[in-house]
Amino acid sequence: MTETQQLPSGDQIVQDLPWRWKVQGKIFLIGGLGFMFDAWDVTLNGVLIPLLSDHWDLAPAQAAWIGTANLIGMAVGAFVWGSIADVIGRRVAFTATLLVFSIFTVCGALAPDIVWFCVFRFIAGFGLGGCVPVDYALVGEFTPRRQRGRVLTAMDGWWPVGAALCGFVSAGVMATVADWRWTMLIMVLPALLVFWVRRSVPESPLYLVSKGRTEEARRVIDGLVERTGGTVQAWRLPEPEQAPKLSFGNIFVKFSDVWKFNWKITAAAWALFFSILLVYYLALTWMPRILIGAGFESVRAFLTTAGMAAVGILGVVVAAFLVEKTGRKWILAITGPLSALILVVVALVLEVPAAVVFWLLVYGFVVQIAIPVLYAYVSELYPTALRGSGFGWASTFSRIGAGFGPLIFVSFMWPNLGLAWSFAIAGVLVVLSVLWMARFAPETKGTVLH
Repeated sequence: MTETQQLPSGDQIVQDLPWRWKVQGKIFLIGGLGFMFDAWDVTLNGVLIPLLSDHWDLAPAQAAWIGTANLIGMAVGAFVWGSIADVIGRRVAFTATLLVFSIFTVCGALAPDIVWFCVFRFIAGFGLGGCVPVDYALVGEFTPRRQRGRVLTAMDGWWPVGAALCGFVSAGVMATVADWRWTMLIMVLPALLVFWVRRSVPESPLYLVSKGRTEEARRVIDGLVERTGGTVQAWRLPEPEQAPKLSFGNIFVKFSDVWKFNWKITAAAWALFFSILLVYYLALTWMPRILIGAGFESVRAFLTTAGMAAVGILGVVVAAFLVEKTGRKWILAITGPLSALILVVVALVLEVPAAVVFWLLVYGFVVQIAIPVLYAYVSELYPTALRGSGFGWASTFSRIGAGFGPLIFVSFMWPNLGLAWSFAIAGVLVVLSVLWMARFAPETKGTVLH
């Protein structure tokens, strides 16, 4: 081994830097804001369904496409943007996702009918769907390894913030201007501001190396060392072939690889993502319409849903506290089925407004214990070479379920089986997923990742 080869690599230098809020913390905050807009936009589907149902006189099955088009766009964007990022750069993709979202959200607000509205919502969802995988990747690459676990867990805390903001802002809009178009347009203004701020985030050094742009990579790493006050030392750049390479062609190779790795574990990951997030998206998408049907005024329904989302911040805190104490599987086994059971209780007490509000707050707390633990658990089930692909494909599958699940829910299940039984069936899917996990998936608490 030569003297140069004995030097630490540039990516090791970045991983061992001290944490500074003005440097890595800035990237965490900017990345987290993208995740926040993902939550805001998904929650907005629940606001738009009752408003557009009245505006365009939509049947429930037609209104369901408001959420379905958006979520399917996100599902496509979730795995496509990884390859786009390899072509145009992590930093450019980091900003472009929000720009695409902002432009087509404005188009949606100006749409003349439900067909064009759904088309624009699909494209906006496609743009925003890239935020989660691209943001997590970029934040993770710049975060020191000692803080990476806590930082990536804390990223999920942006979700209830965005979901709550959507409810509170929408309630304020409808209480003043009473125009559904402003619930969309008002979201675009801060999104464009974040897009502009994201332009200041440096490009990933590993991406620069993979493209042979080594001098740029050196400037980025040396700049990070200087701004964080890290130890100045000699280091080397990894060879370009060591950097991960993504392409449209190997997307589906990775799909095959995650199943070949261990089909039972992959089935557990997909089932957990599908069932637990289906329960969450059913509530997020249809709860305002359910509450309005039960006699709540629209503003009160939006505020109640916002409260349900806001209390989830406490759930994320509890999840971060428990996840290393009790293990991942136990938390998911309890909070997943329990969140579905609480929705059944909500359906049974709809005639008692105070009880509905109470149980929705409990639901928002419990389900946001489950979701961040789910994210951490699934990412730990795979080896390093498959970790991103394993998580990404499970996430894509959940988005597809979240898109078509509510459509089936409102078109068939709710009219024929009633609200309580519909939620109960979703709960059965969670229980089956948990039982499969208990039998075939390992506990990852304290394990060394390879």
